[in-house]
Amino acid sequence: MMSPDFIKPSIIVSACLLGYKCRYNGKSSYFPILVSSLKQYQVIPVCPEVLGGLPIPRPPLEISNGDGNGVWAGSALVLNEQGANFTSEFQKGALNVLKLCRKHEIKMAILKEKSPSCGSNQIYDGTFSKRIIPGSGVTASLLKNEGIEVISEQEWLMGGSSFA
Repeated sequence: MMSPDFIKPSIIVSACLLGYKCRYNGKSSYFPILVSSLKQYQVIPVCPEVLGGLPIPRPPLEISNGDGNGVWAGSALVLNEQGANFTSEFQKGALNVLKLCRKHEIKMAILKEKSPSCGSNQIYDGTFSKRIIPGSGVTASLLKNEGIEVISEQEWLMGGSSFA
């Protein structure tokens, strides 16, 4: 007889939402309602920024001059407040998440909204003024462009996924 875990569909989830203290400030964004809603799935936690080689904690980073699509197109950069460039670490982390998706045949990701890596619909504007703009983070953009459904934690709880 097959183990129930064997037949659970796999999904990628931002590790910070699951309680991992991997955010830039060394904290999590633990979302217990989300965690309890995932019991029927094989959850693969990811933090693209850590997978890209960035430490915990790390300076706040934002996408300047666009969003994740712009990063991949070469027209936007991921910078800290002093202007240091962390674009390559963000791209490396995103590519590592994509490798996991391919390895585990992932079709869906629940990623932390507003993050420069994971934001699926909104990110900070790159001015470090806490202003939110429409757009996707570096990892969210890559996964979407590769045909993986990417939604925020709030969209998941509101039933906004076509994933079954």
